[in-house]
Amino acid sequence: MKKVLALALCSASLSMYAQEHKLDKDIDAVESKVIEWRRDMHQNPELSNREFKTSEKIAAHLKSLGMEVTTGVAHTGVVGVLKGKKPGKVVALRADIDGLPVTERNDLPFKSEVKSEFLGQEVGVMHACGHDTHIAVLMGVAEVLSKNTDKIKGTVKFIFQPAEEGAPPGEEGGAELMVKEGVLDNPKVDAIYGLHIGSYLPVGHIAYKPGGTLAAAQRFVVTIKGKQSHGSAPWSGVDPIYVAAKIVDGFQSIISRELELTKEAAVITVGKISGGVRNNIIPESAELVGTIRTLDYDMQKQVNDRMKEMAADIAKAYRAEATVEIAKGVPITYNDPALTEASLGSLQYAAGSDNVHLIKAVTGAEDFSFYQEKVPGFFFILGGKDPNAGPNEHFPHHTPDFKIDDSGLKLGVKAMTEIALDYLNRN
Repeated sequence: MKKVLALALCSASLSMYAQEHKLDKDIDAVESKVIEWRRDMHQNPELSNREFKTSEKIAAHLKSLGMEVTTGVAHTGVVGVLKGKKPGKVVALRADIDGLPVTERNDLPFKSEVKSEFLGQEVGVMHACGHDTHIAVLMGVAEVLSKNTDKIKGTVKFIFQPAEEGAPPGEEGGAELMVKEGVLDNPKVDAIYGLHIGSYLPVGHIAYKPGGTLAAAQRFVVTIKGKQSHGSAPWSGVDPIYVAAKIVDGFQSIISRELELTKEAAVITVGKISGGVRNNIIPESAELVGTIRTLDYDMQKQVNDRMKEMAADIAKAYRAEATVEIAKGVPITYNDPALTEASLGSLQYAAGSDNVHLIKAVTGAEDFSFYQEKVPGFFFILGGKDPNAGPNEHFPHHTPDFKIDDSGLKLGVKAMTEIALDYLNRN
């Protein structure tokens, strides 16, 4: 009860302070620009590590606001530094800027018609995860704060990050490369905030969770070696495709029978199976490719170890061989509990206390987690679903029909603006 009361008092005091910012006029004034920027970015998406025109537009905007701007960070990233009138700490705000190899399928007047090359194939390109809204919101926050440097005690660092969806094969990219190149230094960042639009969460609402919020994501490849033979005589060979099926089935028993799922959720998904060239040949080898999602590092190690043991043992039982390679992947998006609690007043002021919701962890992943490995961070979800739509009337992220309601962007600007100012002025 004491903790609840303390949190309520903390939130109330922060809300009272937030009202002193008196930024509503500036936020109202920038809304139409934010929507215009978002639609322009949506109509002109670019793939990971290829966000050249996107970066140019962002950099030009930040320079027009009088910021110190660095380009070419982690290939195409842009960083702007805004110094307040008073000395203090450094807070970073981050937006991701890349699109996806998805062909858009809707009737929006600013629908993407962009084509590009991905893994040797011509593909449509679409902001099918809402990164266009993230860019526009942060550009709006930059404009509002640049007009109010007298209210800034310290420095705000704006990080526009490429390749959140993953760098092309053979390339580095994303948050991991930005950290490697020193984006959290010069000036040294004390805390970082980020948001993600949600097509499933109604406009006007914000969702959050302290601690493990989004899952660690690892890519795995299982290589199975059998013995090639004629399809009419399977006894003369070792069928790696049959073994692959047994391994897929076995992996699911790790989740359902070996993990303490009351602790945290976990997922093993095989997304690709390949092997063979024609119907009447049992091939020499087969391959499974998939993803592992975990929200606890002890559970992650357990899953990794058991997958390697199980694949090898199942293959041996059927006279085959199997090896498992698991990439390091993306860490758990971990919201610093103290920073999360201290930030709730800002969110409640921006959205209204009834519209800020505590949620359970999500098995999606976000490379924002690389920043959180270095400094305290807080990542929250911004509502982007048409408020008049029914409970199941939304289109999932990473799909051709994905759609966001522009009316939710203003809240994103307000929330990020208040959260940055409140952090700097209470530290």
